[in-house]
Amino acid sequence: MESRGTSATGSQKSWRTVVVSLICGAIVAVAGCGGSDSGQNLSASNRPANVRGVLIQPAVHKPDVTLTDTSGQPFSIAGETRGYLTVLYLGYTHCPDACPTTMADLAAALKSLPPASAARVKVIFVTTDPARDTPAVLRKWLDLFDVAFVGLTGTDEQVQALESELRLPPGEKEDDGNGGYSVSHAAYALAFTANDDIAHTVYPEGFARADLTADLTLLATRGWPNG
Repeated sequence: MESRGTSATGSQKSWRTVVVSLICGAIVAVAGCGGSDSGQNLSASNRPANVRGVLIQPAVHKPDVTLTDTSGQPFSIAGETRGYLTVLYLGYTHCPDACPTTMADLAAALKSLPPASAARVKVIFVTTDPARDTPAVLRKWLDLFDVAFVGLTGTDEQVQALESELRLPPGEKEDDGNGGYSVSHAAYALAFTANDDIAHTVYPEGFARADLTADLTLLATRGWPNG
């Protein structure tokens, strides 16, 4: 699933039954993909009890990548988030739909968590538009949602390398016809559990807040079942 300024949004029912698969080198929603299945799907019967997120196969390991945070300091994604449920999202501040919607949903979910559970979660936003998303721009935008959200930027090459490691489609600029541009990006957040530093589930734009809240609570307190 990609956002180019107008993203498809799934219903709560469809997101709870869809499975995400590795196809053609990128993670895409099978339900919305015109290509052939890679044969790496998880069946609904494999879903751990009480986990509501969209399952991905193969699971994704937390990237050992260092970028620059909004204070201008190096930030190691693997090192700085060790021991936390880490929710990672790649997008950009000029995005008109998927990015603000997902950040708002994450902020609302975290605010409804018990304080002890919320303290175990880190939300990381990596820009796919480094040219416009300076550290100052990122910080001002993220503060609209939650001042604790971590914003990261880097060179185009660094961001593309991260996308490749996560098996995400590369962000691509598209002229909007008015002198500006939009940037395509995968429109979902990956959740890396603390007990194994692996993302087993993703949360697409439009995923029900109640289900997101339930999963953040469960994964923050228990980690990935049998992890």
